[in-house]
Amino acid sequence: MPKYIYIATNTQNKSVSGSLEASDKAAVMAMLGKQQLRPISIKESSGEKSSFSLDTLLGGNKVKSDDLVMFTRQLSAMVGAGVPLLRALTSLEEHSESKMLKKILAGITNDIQGGASLADSLGKYPNTFSDVYVNMVRAGEAAGILDEILKRLAMQQEKNSTIRKKVKSAMTYPTVLVVITVIAFFGLMLFVIPQIGKILTDLGGPDAKLPGLTLAMLAISGFMTSYWFIVAPAIIGGIYLLLRYIKTPKGKSQFHHLVLKIPGIKTIIMKVAIARFARTFSALMGAGVAVLEALNVTSRAVGNVVYEKALNDAAEAVKNGDTLSSVIEKNPLFPPIVAQMLAVGEETGQTDLILVKVADFYEEEVDVAIDGLSAIIEPVMIVVMGAMVGLIAASVMGPIAGLAQNIKG
Repeated sequence: MPKYIYIATNTQNKSVSGSLEASDKAAVMAMLGKQQLRPISIKESSGEKSSFSLDTLLGGNKVKSDDLVMFTRQLSAMVGAGVPLLRALTSLEEHSESKMLKKILAGITNDIQGGASLADSLGKYPNTFSDVYVNMVRAGEAAGILDEILKRLAMQQEKNSTIRKKVKSAMTYPTVLVVITVIAFFGLMLFVIPQIGKILTDLGGPDAKLPGLTLAMLAISGFMTSYWFIVAPAIIGGIYLLLRYIKTPKGKSQFHHLVLKIPGIKTIIMKVAIARFARTFSALMGAGVAVLEALNVTSRAVGNVVYEKALNDAAEAVKNGDTLSSVIEKNPLFPPIVAQMLAVGEETGQTDLILVKVADFYEEEVDVAIDGLSAIIEPVMIVVMGAMVGLIAASVMGPIAGLAQNIKG
């Protein structure tokens, strides 16, 4: 539905502004009338233009996961204590330390004052509140257990945040080594090798015969020194275009298929995806969301296109009468234990509780896999870095040793 920005006056003749989603202006006027607001101006928002600011450039337009977890826990506690939803949101808006979360909560408060549900209000901010979050809140509102659902959401977000932090922490040291290696390579090629090449030429003369490795290094160094203004933009542009391509549907699909074929990385990706599937699907089922809808929402929360397609296919099969456990059992992306646990859950009617145990198990497996990968990557990167420096040293020392023997002879 289109979004309308309005300016109105309340019963105290004070100016009030905000935004509402409605089918047309008449519907907006009707919604304002229910709030005892008298419209002065109603304009349709394009919704396509995004404002650019320093905050946007620095990432200030995003709500941190820790802030979102804290908001969810506090809202759950306040709702559970019997505090009216509108009052709870207003209080959290006033005391929030996140500027972006303050803005979002202000918009949500206005929407709820206009008669919208909490889930619909949250759904207007997809960059902050995921499909899983919105659907669980909607189920909680329908069942009258919003405080319990918010507790589950907070716990789920904390688990997801923990996994992300562990993956980032494990990749920090290898990333630093890669950056240092690249900088060292360019530094040697641009500043050291040209000087050494000049020394070798002065010692052996222009007709001196140099080893093939040395000639190759001098050629690469000469090219980079002469055309650095082309090489540097080409490398930066290539990385930028690659990252942009990976964000496209086709590029994302190819990248996700690729990472599931890389030894070591494949294991971690699969275990993270299964842990997310189990915890998200469990939370949605526990909230009373229908199986098909839960599968569709979970597929978008897993974070991998390959698994997303597998879960969408599973939803189609379940729609045609198959059990989810039988469909999962046939898919090699899921280990046998997942199908077995699902089958037990379907038989006992406790799918959500059993999948929580699956999620806990695979999250522990992710920790072990990440530690193992880190232990392998660090020495490998050190060897690569040493090999690069050794290669350059060999290309330099070889001709120097040759020239020394010629001088002795």
